[in-house]
Amino acid sequence: MFQLYYKHAAGTRDDLLSGLTVALALVPEAVAFAFVAGVNPLVGLYGAFLMGLVTSLVGGRPGMISGATGSMAVVMVALVSQHGVEYLFAAIVLTGLLQLAFGSLKFGKYIRMVPYPVMLGFVNGLAMVIFLAQMEHFKSTGADGHLHWLTGSPLLTMLGLVTLTMAIMFFLPKITRAIPAGLAAILTVSLLVIFGGIDTKTVGDIADISGGFPAFHIPAVPMTMETLTIILPYAFILAGVGLIESLLTMSVVDEMTSTRGQGNRVSIGQGLANTINGFFGGMGGCAMIGQTMINVSSGGLRNLSGIAAALFLLVFIMFTSDLIAMVPVAALVGLMFMVVIGTFEWGSFNLLNKIPREDSFVGILVAVVTVFTDLATAVIIGVIATALTFSWKQARHIYAVHEDHKNGARTYRVHGPLFFASVHRFNDLFDPEDDPQKVYIDFAMSRIADHSAIEAIDQLTERYKKAGKEMHLVHLSQECTQLLTTAADLVEVNIKEDPHYHVADDKLA
Repeated sequence: MFQLYYKHAAGTRDDLLSGLTVALALVPEAVAFAFVAGVNPLVGLYGAFLMGLVTSLVGGRPGMISGATGSMAVVMVALVSQHGVEYLFAAIVLTGLLQLAFGSLKFGKYIRMVPYPVMLGFVNGLAMVIFLAQMEHFKSTGADGHLHWLTGSPLLTMLGLVTLTMAIMFFLPKITRAIPAGLAAILTVSLLVIFGGIDTKTVGDIADISGGFPAFHIPAVPMTMETLTIILPYAFILAGVGLIESLLTMSVVDEMTSTRGQGNRVSIGQGLANTINGFFGGMGGCAMIGQTMINVSSGGLRNLSGIAAALFLLVFIMFTSDLIAMVPVAALVGLMFMVVIGTFEWGSFNLLNKIPREDSFVGILVAVVTVFTDLATAVIIGVIATALTFSWKQARHIYAVHEDHKNGARTYRVHGPLFFASVHRFNDLFDPEDDPQKVYIDFAMSRIADHSAIEAIDQLTERYKKAGKEMHLVHLSQECTQLLTTAADLVEVNIKEDPHYHVADDKLA
């Protein structure tokens, strides 16, 4: 009994400390993404607080952290610049309702169908996005009002503090795990900067994060069809981006912890969190793979860690903003660099020569598109590319074995699926000009998949008719016979031996 109590207490301690570490890392991220979206920093901080709290209370994947994200911020910027922040709040409410519908209809299971190369590209792409986002902290505003790269002493100071943070996070776990390495690194570097009088950029130099508890606020937009036509396209994109990133992050946590998350529950939690965000002045968001990696690696494996992170963030906003303002940005940059190192699948380099080239291409494609566009576009392109490469490979599997009979007839036994991608190869299997007068084409070892396949059979019939040959089709399903036009009369029906399967064709849909 005492052992169970101590185990529970140790788990609670880990969740609280990892939550504090995550909260410190959330501050500059939320502020930065608020700037990207073109809204007040407090809107980003409120968004991070509400996303983290609601998803952890209602529908969170244990260990997964949600907050304001860059993938959604880049979608918001056009809406905010053209119509204002109130339209953003309305769009976030609608985004949440769409995500609630997605989860209620139990569509979350389809995330399991995302191919592994796409998952690999997603993880590596986000790692690069997180890394590139930290580069902005190595710039400062010059006398001309433009951002310039740090040089000289400021750059050396920044690099030194970042390196110290990373060194603490690397070596401390080898000595003790009593305190999360990320939290220890932030505290150590902060104390060094404060008491050592080191001149470097701090959180307070980025923005003022002081504020109160988020207040209930109905978006001040006209309740008209015109408003709906403005916000609906953005809501669909935001809902898609948020769900894809959240569900893929859930899959990453599943792999790290050897457990299984509930996709539909995660979708509902994201939807409810975004709906509440719109009514409380937050910018919304989704799961954050960087903060999730910090949380899981720090021992935060339960929903308590997400709740703690959200509440600590609220405490920072309401009561301790002056203390948080003194935290050096270099410590947080070093923390995120370690997240990048932990997130990136370095083993994917070794896989390049061991997996099919098509899979390597898809993984690299998704990573590159993630960096230069957005996550939803990258995943959609990756899934389409995987489907096309799969179709191409399947198309190469069709072949025919022919057998000549004593009566002068010839039988072609077709093997492999016949569908849109294999039609061209199928046509090359036959030679109507040189074939005998009587030809049988046996589909017992094949399968007719779609309308393109039906058309291919009809066209093959035309070729044999023009050559003056007699052709017979055997072992086709009943649906194939219904769909064939030119070749319908040439099908020999055998009720006992003919296969039974469906054909993807609009005529039968």
